[in-house]
Amino acid sequence: MKLQINDQSYDVSSDGDTPLLWVIRDELGMTGTKYGCGLAQCGACSVLVNGEIVRSCVTPLDSVEGAKITTIEAIEDDEVGKAVVAKWIDHQVPQCGYCQSGQVMAATALLKQTPNPTEDDIAAAMINLCRCGTYNAIKAAVQDLAGQKKEATL
Repeated sequence: MKLQINDQSYDVSSDGDTPLLWVIRDELGMTGTKYGCGLAQCGACSVLVNGEIVRSCVTPLDSVEGAKITTIEAIEDDEVGKAVVAKWIDHQVPQCGYCQSGQVMAATALLKQTPNPTEDDIAAAMINLCRCGTYNAIKAAVQDLAGQKKEATL
């Protein structure tokens, strides 16, 4: 099966039922996309498929054949993704960092689809779990990117 990941084409040996996450991590060695819950609940495994946020732990390979897949390894090649990473640093979002690749992917997808999101848009899109509770910093970074300069309140 051929996959298009981070603007490169890969021939993968896994069958069509294999979750995308395992191919990204185990077969291709891109370990920035994390395994969290395995149930599409936490968002640590989030990637972009044709610009849409997808939980790769439950996404079968055959459903993404021919699609444009972007992982955290290439997010800074995207203008919006690069800006998200910069604001994450400015707002000191990461604590332990485990969920942050998924958080960055979710914020990038949101801002590409809705460049000036409302608070409700942000709340609806930024649903990945963060065990360190950096939700206020995440929201402040997204608002800053949308031109709604806010500081995180703890």
